[in-house]
Amino acid sequence: MLMKYDKNKDGKLSKQELRLAFKEMGLHFCRWKAGKALRHADKNGDGYINEDEMSELVQYATRWGLSIS
Repeated sequence: MLMKYDKNKDGKLSKQELRLAFKEMGLHFCRWKAGKALRHADKNGDGYINEDEMSELVQYATRWGLSIS
């Protein structure tokens, strides 16, 4: 579901794309939360969330009450 926010279709989510996703899901403090989520889920440290890191991102985002499938 989150990959629909991959606006440039590079197969990964940037902080800006993640912020937009959180905003459209109704979260507040989206810039801050996107940064926190990215730092938590970005296991290879490239500054993006790729397919392999997506499950970690989803698990982390559920802490804010998001239900992502």
